[in-house]
Amino acid sequence: MKMKKVFRRFLIAAFILGGIMGAVFALAASESGNIKNPEMVKEVASGKQTTANAAWWGFNDTDATEALQSAINSGAKKVIVPNMGKDWMVRPIKLVSNQEIEFHKGVVVTAKKGEFKGGNDCLFRADNLKNITLTGYGAILRMQKDDYMKSPYQKAEWRMVLEFSSCDNIKILGLTLKDSGGDGIYLGVANKEKPYCSNVLIKDVVCDNNYRQGISVISAKNMTIENCTFKNTWGTAPEAGIDLEPNFNTEALSNCLIKNCVFENNKGAGIAFWLSSLSRKSDPLSVKFENCRITSEKGGGIFVGGIKEDGPLGLIEFNGCKVENTASYGAQFYGKAADRALIRLRDCSWKNVALSSNDAPVQIVLNKRGETEKQGGIDFVNCRVEDTKNRPAIAATGRDTGYTVKNLAGTITVKNPNGAKMDLGPITEEIALKVK
Repeated sequence: MKMKKVFRRFLIAAFILGGIMGAVFALAASESGNIKNPEMVKEVASGKQTTANAAWWGFNDTDATEALQSAINSGAKKVIVPNMGKDWMVRPIKLVSNQEIEFHKGVVVTAKKGEFKGGNDCLFRADNLKNITLTGYGAILRMQKDDYMKSPYQKAEWRMVLEFSSCDNIKILGLTLKDSGGDGIYLGVANKEKPYCSNVLIKDVVCDNNYRQGISVISAKNMTIENCTFKNTWGTAPEAGIDLEPNFNTEALSNCLIKNCVFENNKGAGIAFWLSSLSRKSDPLSVKFENCRITSEKGGGIFVGGIKEDGPLGLIEFNGCKVENTASYGAQFYGKAADRALIRLRDCSWKNVALSSNDAPVQIVLNKRGETEKQGGIDFVNCRVEDTKNRPAIAATGRDTGYTVKNLAGTITVKNPNGAKMDLGPITEEIALKVK
């Protein structure tokens, strides 16, 4: 008798527990299930549910714009974009402040074919926003680069995968960004009151096969780019892995750190600066590259240009960076005023670079535009060049300008069967650089 009571109680308990577990699993399926769910949409709208699944608004495999944009606009603190087994085909999407978007592993968000006709149409855009996190380890955001390069599309270079202008507290983590009609990522300016993006973290990101740059940094303060790869950029100049290029002297490159990144097979420079828009009135430069690697069978290594006599002060640093196997220059400094911002390269190396020409691996190009007569201001601290061609390790070009190479310091150790050479031209000042 006692055994029957115990067994009966066990059955009742099991039934109750099963009901509870079933309800829990049903709720979990409802909250994370990738199906249209008006009830959960209402929960999000009321504020009871702070995490939204974009599929709750109804996934459409031919055009998922409405579902994804509605989820973003819902007020949810976090939006999940689930793997539906098919691409999220979308028209241009606008981001909002104070939101995290998590793209699940295997998710592909694709720019819808036939759309993005506007020259500034971006896959995801954020202007004057703050507190945005985009996370997507194993996820891809891609556009239709080949389409944008032909009719009926008008030529444009601003169809970005991700565009942020005058934004604050931005995180981009783990995503692959590819096939844009512009840049993989663009950090720019949307208003004069905040002429920069600030507090930006870009980590574990891949920018692949973009049209203009892997990433353009127009104006940024407190930016870190870490463990990223920028590769296969080609389409329209400058075609760099990363291009740091302010448009006005009110913009800034301050406290910017790029570390442990790879710049691979870009048609232009792996790393490029063009700074002619900055002036003495601009904030001092503060940009550091650490432990980065550049290689390209199509393009060059490090390019810094356009620091005029009226240019900014500050420091651009390259620490422990390696440039190997590039078709073009290993490093080129173009029209860089000797007495303005300093460039310092510490423990950097160039190996088998400038393979397509007999130009020196490290080049100082004396700009003919008349912007500055004394060019240089570069420190080489314990740097190294490995080469097999009979040429100088570092040389100046554009000597017919009559300009002066000034203020070079440090040491470049050369491994070359033809010996260690330097050729800075006939007019030099304050040269403390040793090539040995």
